[in-house]
Amino acid sequence: MVETMPRRQRKKERTRELIRDTALELFAAQGFRDTTISAIAERADVAVRTVTLHFPAKEDLLFADDPFSFESLSEWLAAKPAGTPTLDALRDWMATTMRDLDATGASAAVWRRRALRSQLIVADDDLRGRARAAYYRYEQVIAAGVAADLGLPADALAPRLAGITVITGLRELYETAEAQSDPEQLLALVDRVLDYARAGLARLT
Repeated sequence: MVETMPRRQRKKERTRELIRDTALELFAAQGFRDTTISAIAERADVAVRTVTLHFPAKEDLLFADDPFSFESLSEWLAAKPAGTPTLDALRDWMATTMRDLDATGASAAVWRRRALRSQLIVADDDLRGRARAAYYRYEQVIAAGVAADLGLPADALAPRLAGITVITGLRELYETAEAQSDPEQLLALVDRVLDYARAGLARLT
């Protein structure tokens, strides 16, 4: 029995990954709006109910299972050593998450999914709205951290702009020519985004 449960869990995870990857392939070929749950189930050779059990809403196929989750970032920032600037801790979180993905061999697939997701979001007004709502939480937690670093209120202009700049930059870098031509340089692009935000903070504080 001890061996059976992990095997079942692995099978469940493989099914989830198959559904998600199949959906992204269809979204890329047919468009998000024109791809039905039934079509995804048929292509993945699973029941429609299996798809909806894993992903209750079609949008979840785009937004679920992100290794760079808000919960992960929040926990990392809350646990950062005293005196560590928020933007430095953010960089450490990004680098650590990337290393973990490399260690499991999942990084290439993750970057492909994120790049495709970004393209799909740009092309759809409703998806942009959902993404903007999700990213807002990230902006807030970074702004709060930067504000604490500077001894400013969380709603002061400088930390709010820093949060917006960082999250917008990280979101956009997946579509840049640099990322498309050399995905191995993603961390270097992260550093450029953070340097841009630091330069803005230096001008405002």
